[in-house]
Amino acid sequence: MPAESISVIKLRGLLLVTVPPDPDDTTVSALQEKVLQAMVQHESRGLVLDISTVQTLDSFFARTVVETVQMVGLMGGRTVLAGMRANVAVTVTQLGLSIGNALTALDVDRAIELLDAEASKELRL
Repeated sequence: MPAESISVIKLRGLLLVTVPPDPDDTTVSALQEKVLQAMVQHESRGLVLDISTVQTLDSFFARTVVETVQMVGLMGGRTVLAGMRANVAVTVTQLGLSIGNALTALDVDRAIELLDAEASKELRL
């Protein structure tokens, strides 16, 4: 998939990015760059990273996702990984990887609900 075809959608103060099924290193790097630019441009409060189409996970992709989660956090946002497949979860666990402070959700709808609930909780504090 060409890096130019990665779309970052702004939705209710959040960014929604769907990761392609089998991203190469160039696509993964471009995804990170686009997310960070969009965080600044849209002053977003969070990121939903839809990984439901991802079939396999290599170490570069995993490391870049973790770095992106950390960078979004440093920019004041929260990240939810949505739609992680069982085989990807197994790989993450077997490799001993940590997803940092990212939250997880079964799907995009639940990810958005989770970030909305977090925002409501912060407003009450």
